[in-house]
Amino acid sequence: MSRRALTFVCQNCGAVYGRWQGKCESCGEWNTVAEEAGRVPAAGPGRPQRKGRPFVLQPLAGAADDAPRTPCGLAELDRVTGGGFVRGSVLLVGGDPGIGKSTLLIQAAAAVARAGHRAVYISGEEAVAQVRLRAERLGLTQATVELAAETAVEDIVATLSEGKTPRLVVVDSIQTMWTDQIESAPGTVSQVRGAAQILIRYAKRSSAAVILVGHVTKDGQIAGPRVVEHMVDAVLSFEGEGGHLFRILRAVKNRFGPTDEIGVFEMTGGGLREVANPSALFLSERDLGAPGTAVFAGIEGSRPLLMEMQALVAPTILGTPRRAVVGWDHNRLAMVLAVLEAHCGVRLSGHDVYLNVAGGLRIQEPAADLAAATALVSSLANAPLPSDAVYFGEISLSGTVRPVPQAAARLKEAAKLGFLRAFVPETARSEGGDTGMALTGVGPLVDIVSEIAPKGVERQARSTDDE
Repeated sequence: MSRRALTFVCQNCGAVYGRWQGKCESCGEWNTVAEEAGRVPAAGPGRPQRKGRPFVLQPLAGAADDAPRTPCGLAELDRVTGGGFVRGSVLLVGGDPGIGKSTLLIQAAAAVARAGHRAVYISGEEAVAQVRLRAERLGLTQATVELAAETAVEDIVATLSEGKTPRLVVVDSIQTMWTDQIESAPGTVSQVRGAAQILIRYAKRSSAAVILVGHVTKDGQIAGPRVVEHMVDAVLSFEGEGGHLFRILRAVKNRFGPTDEIGVFEMTGGGLREVANPSALFLSERDLGAPGTAVFAGIEGSRPLLMEMQALVAPTILGTPRRAVVGWDHNRLAMVLAVLEAHCGVRLSGHDVYLNVAGGLRIQEPAADLAAATALVSSLANAPLPSDAVYFGEISLSGTVRPVPQAAARLKEAAKLGFLRAFVPETARSEGGDTGMALTGVGPLVDIVSEIAPKGVERQARSTDDE
């Protein structure tokens, strides 16, 4: 026999308590501990113990009957996953509401179906008719994707086990799934963990690739217990700003591929469109000749990307100047400002500083230090930077510009887009190759600051006539 037991589980981190409390001691969140009912086995010395069942051990070397990966046909998605979906793998895709997760995955399922494989789309949030409306808008009605609106994972696994094993199964979303083995409401920590475990066990047993869609919290983290992220094979993050049409697919975790690749998409009326040349798209509408703008030659994974960094330095009347940054690390901005004041004589303590990466892209590498510094000095001095130049380099606390990896790939991408000059670390001048660009080596940061500042133009203050 078994008896029911009441436990209190934190809906943010999954910590279990014997009684209710307002604050979770594990993650520090308030009002996240909820009551859940479960079953515990009756205690007693006569309770039978489960005996282990021996299994067959396999050798490390062996030949696979099928291809280890299934390309979905979307080049940007295949780039992020490492070449396609690994058979038997489980992927968790997270992103803000309305960012385009369902659109991306229905397009991927349709591409797999067009390749002659079985693809199944399980929706726990929409009816079949609603999914069909989206497919009709995207022009995917001819794809042989099998649809269902179901939330019971036992029924889903039983249905998928019939007939030919599917190559791709999309479950949208894992927070709506539930299992009758756990006595709690759908969406709770126990249900999410239990439903994910059943689907993962099915994927490993059947060699079908399963994609789970996960909701995110207000700070961008995937909702539910963090243990689900450890259970799956890959975690993909779908990012994008609400005011921009660009969407970035980034691998946060990937057991079968790199985690530094990104896929770039553009949201259109017909769905998500792959962007083969993101650099040209990010720079298509830049304001030439405006002070405070610098083109940064960056690297995302194996792909070189050119993007525009915009800076605005304005006098402040506040006691504490404001520092606002979008698309870059706030701590690196503070470090660059400190180096400019300490080693270059650029006084910014009486100015508000705003820094933005155009296009909604987020930069994570320190090679953007030089581009950010030059944009800040350009805005402060009202001195436009050359429109045909790119910048990259890491700034050290001593005020010198340090080399960064893959300089040749950055310069090659810049030359392909028509740039003629590049300001690079001094040691990277020999890596230019035959790009035909004029390379200017930057040693101490004060050298390039002293070159930009004298070209500044006095700002004309606006005046209004009092009548």
